[in-house]
Amino acid sequence: MTPRVLLASGNAKKLAELRRVVDGAEIGGLDVIGLGDVEAYPEPVEDGATFEDNALIKAREAVARTGLPSLADDSGLAVDALNGMPGILSARWSGGQGDAANNELLLAQLADVPAERRGAGFVSVCALVLPDGSETVVRGEWRGRIVAAPTGAGGFGYDPLFVPDDEAAAGRTSAELSPGEKDALSHRGKALAQLVPALAGLAGS
Repeated sequence: MTPRVLLASGNAKKLAELRRVVDGAEIGGLDVIGLGDVEAYPEPVEDGATFEDNALIKAREAVARTGLPSLADDSGLAVDALNGMPGILSARWSGGQGDAANNELLLAQLADVPAERRGAGFVSVCALVLPDGSETVVRGEWRGRIVAAPTGAGGFGYDPLFVPDDEAAAGRTSAELSPGEKDALSHRGKALAQLVPALAGLAGS
């Protein structure tokens, strides 16, 4: 049977991202599946104080429920002018009303902040937990700035508001980058790249 790794997320875009990383690393013989491919179970309460805590909560629960090697990501946006917020609260910043509401609230909070003080960074922490109890936790960060209005139809979350510092982005928001460009630059891409050796080990390659 082909070895499997479970991404403990119902986010189809995150699943596609992980599959691209596995394919790009030429890891053969590893089936990357999502929560839609296993029997449903209640989502664990993400009550950790850090990205690392929450990623491990999700990955450990997935292993306990399914017995499969499980990978979980906890990520968010840390805005300098807001003392690192919304941080671990990024997905729930507007009270759980969704991406558009989160973006609208963030822009309102930064309305009086000049362009030179709108620095921010995306953070992604990925935790890979195996049935034998071993755990690997990695962190990726992506620096940039928050623009005054959303631009671009790609990505998700705060992508339409975030212009990376990378020259390769050429002043475009994360939502304007192609999937391949985003994978090469992003916080999650950087974190997932650090897991390639462990994922290759699962595949036996």
